[in-house]
Amino acid sequence: MSTDTIKVTPLAGQQSLREQVVGALRAAVISGEMQPGRVYSAPSLAARFHVSATPVREALLDLTKEGLVESVRNKGFRVTEVTDKQLDDITELRALIEVPMVARVASGITACEVRALRPLADAICAAAEDGDLIGYIEADGRFHLALLELTGNAQAVEVVDELRSKTRLYGLARLVEQRALAGSAQEHHEILDALETGDPARTEDVMRRHIGHVRGLWAPGASSGADVLG
Repeated sequence: MSTDTIKVTPLAGQQSLREQVVGALRAAVISGEMQPGRVYSAPSLAARFHVSATPVREALLDLTKEGLVESVRNKGFRVTEVTDKQLDDITELRALIEVPMVARVASGITACEVRALRPLADAICAAAEDGDLIGYIEADGRFHLALLELTGNAQAVEVVDELRSKTRLYGLARLVEQRALAGSAQEHHEILDALETGDPARTEDVMRRHIGHVRGLWAPGASSGADVLG
């Protein structure tokens, strides 16, 4: 996969140029649009953003600190690889945090709060329908972190955000080709439907199944971690 295939969100809004580039590149790495082992140069990526190489190089240095890419002397930056074991560990941690915490939200969430989350779920479905992997990742992240924010636990939000940044969803591209990503996207509405009932047990079941399915999207060969969590 070449850099020409990377879908870049227009750089606009209140964020600085560097922050916008960091966000777009992070999403490209997580979605698998930027592949492990391939070396990317700041100038070539800058051409895709229609900006100078400086903010792109600064953004890549930020991603180096996060462990998403590594510097290759005199060549550029290479996306770091994540093993199946690491992905299993991340899935387990997310399940331990998100499943019970979101389930607890069910007993106190208001109809207004559920309605406020629907547009985020709609955005995930729209991105899936359009085959927009980066848009899907960004909308999915906003959805899950917004759910955790309802718990009032800022530390949980921060930890899950960091865990998500370490994942790679290579399987998304395959699902887009098979036009099967919409089914996974629809699960976000199922989570909201469960929350709307005010039933913690039902919400826990849906969340556990969803996170198990997500593991099945990570890396070329999903391991038994998805079966355990699903």
